[in-house]
Amino acid sequence: MTKKYKMTTAIPDFITTPDRVETRLGTLEFFDGYPSHDTVQKCYDNLLFMRGVEIFLNWIPAASMFALREGFREAGITRNGVVGIYETLMDSQPLFLTANMDSIYTITWLDLKEGPMVVESPPNTLGMVNDFFFRYVADLGNAGPDKGRGGTFLFLPPDYEGDVPDGYFVYRSLTYNNCLFWRGFLVNGDPKPGVESIKTHTHIYPLSKPEDREKTEFINWSGKHFNTIHANNFHFYEEINAVIQEEPAAAFSSELLGLLLAIGIEKGRPFNPDERVRHILTEAVAVGNATARSISFHQKGSELLKDAFIYEDSAWFNPFLGSYQFLKSGARSMDGRVMFHYPYTAVTPAMAVKLIGVGSQYGVVAMDAEGEYLDGAHTYKLTFPPDVPAKDFWSVLIYDPQTRSMLQTDQQFPGLNSMKGDVNPNADGSYDIYFGPEPPEGQEDNWIQTIPGKGFFVILRIYGPLKSWFDQTWRPSEIVKVS
Repeated sequence: MTKKYKMTTAIPDFITTPDRVETRLGTLEFFDGYPSHDTVQKCYDNLLFMRGVEIFLNWIPAASMFALREGFREAGITRNGVVGIYETLMDSQPLFLTANMDSIYTITWLDLKEGPMVVESPPNTLGMVNDFFFRYVADLGNAGPDKGRGGTFLFLPPDYEGDVPDGYFVYRSLTYNNCLFWRGFLVNGDPKPGVESIKTHTHIYPLSKPEDREKTEFINWSGKHFNTIHANNFHFYEEINAVIQEEPAAAFSSELLGLLLAIGIEKGRPFNPDERVRHILTEAVAVGNATARSISFHQKGSELLKDAFIYEDSAWFNPFLGSYQFLKSGARSMDGRVMFHYPYTAVTPAMAVKLIGVGSQYGVVAMDAEGEYLDGAHTYKLTFPPDVPAKDFWSVLIYDPQTRSMLQTDQQFPGLNSMKGDVNPNADGSYDIYFGPEPPEGQEDNWIQTIPGKGFFVILRIYGPLKSWFDQTWRPSEIVKVS
């Protein structure tokens, strides 16, 4: 029995630590609350592991941006003023997170280390700028202050202290590196008029060098293969380190930087972990990747992600949870940010606006009606009831869950698009769409090819969504396995 001293009082059991505690780390041992040497090592190893997992989940936006820039450099964007454009649309060759075949992708990189950059934006496009952490900077075009008429924008670096001239739509970025996306529109299914308009009206040049206006250069990226997707192994941390070394520390929160500091990533210092740290981080990135994939493709396992589902008792979900900043009741949904940025790119407030007949809406499905992942070895059917609620058009595209890019099959464009007029309706105006290795007899025009032994997921895009989409009086079927 413990001796009682003059000042001894009753101590609640819940504030003390037993000599032995059984945990997922094994047995943790203590002497009067002091952890043993073995317990200390287990805890520090676990702390490093947890930091590594958290870094993967929280820094996906930056790694994704870094990978985009590396891919763009490979494809020819080596300076400000060089623009990649998909003159005959994007097909399945480039590795590009959930891109579509429906619009004219036009993409460039703004390096603000050269100082303020001027962008003359083309009319009738949807454009946006995101910084090196995939945070919203500006909208250009139809959702921007130019209202789709075209306008002249000025982008300032984070540390700019000079004069700001009049006559521009002015935005300041938190980072030097920024990605500029435009989506142009087809005219009667033809991209050529949109391409010509974009190339005629787009000019990018430093504010200090207006003579460079005519140096804007376009590269046709249609049919080109390059990778824009971040690593899912130890190289992920090296991608993040590169971002940190290039950008001002003020661009990121102290908490996010603190996670990096815990594993040895710090601005101005080399990242060269020893064998122990590298081994633990290699395991951490594997668990982080598995967690991101669970969040992205199996939301039913998370109570926090239940709001992602569009319909009750359905596999259809919306990957964009909450505001464009992933905020709910003032709190950031960390899982919501992962669910979006692991398979998708680019954020703008316009994504949170739900207007009848304006913009676009999305539905994603990775499982069939039985709750099993979609498997390219089987044949499935998706049915759209009559009166699909799309003022403009709708499209269905399938993607590779490994790359989160368009599935690469014999079909150049692995999807169907109502604007092209090549999807055959049923007599009552409904549509049956088939997925499988071979088309069902007589359904060749309504078939999207899959690969046996390989999974796929489906994205439905509704352009110009109508009331029945929002009030859910129109609803796509679940994806059903057929013989």
